Parts: sequence; structure tokens; C-alpha cells
Amino acid sequence: MDTSNPAVFVNGGLLRMFVGRKVRAVIQVMRNDVGSVVGKSTDDQQIIVKSSPSQPLSAWVEVIGVADSTQSIRADIWTNFGDNFDPHCYNQLCQLANGDYKHLFI
Repeated sequence: MDTSNPAVFVNGGLLRMFVGRKVRAVIQVMRNDVGSVVGKSTDDQQIIVKSSPSQPLSAWVEVIGVADSTQSIRADIWTNFGDNFDPHCYNQLCQLANGDYKHLFI
């Protein structure tokens, strides 16, 4: 496992802290356009994901890529998380991974 450039767990509010860095976020797909996907983060903020997924998307997806701006990610990896997902739990994970317990995360 390559740990030299880990992806930071982010939600919409945390994304702005990591512009230019590798991030991972879970979004609820709201609209799938050509070349981008508009989604809602686990803390109810809009995130635009730039790139086209290679497979059909479920309602919830994880994207890993570089934060382009305070509201967008240029995705390299798309992972379907299904249609039944608890955004509150992921949002709590983001808070822990960027708070007092960030030393436990790569």
C-alpha cells in the first residue's frame, strides 16, 4: 500500500482546507452531466466532481481525487456505495479524521 500521498477524508465544509491536495469524499449524486457530476456532501453542501465515471453510478458514491476548488474535486477513482447509506456516520468520520484523532488516520 502506497502511503506517501494519502487522501484526506473530507465533507463539503472541510474541502476548502485541502485545495490542491488529494481528498476522498462521499456524495449523494444529484445530477450526472457530461464531464461532471453534481452531488450533495454528507454535510449537505454542493460538490461538483469533474470527470466522467466509467460505470453507472449508484445514489451514493465515494470519489478520490484532487480538490480543484472549495467546491470541486477532479476525480481519479469512483466507488459506488449503493443506494442506502448513512451520511451522518461518514460526516462524523470526517470530523474525527481531521480533529483530535487525525493521528490515527494515514
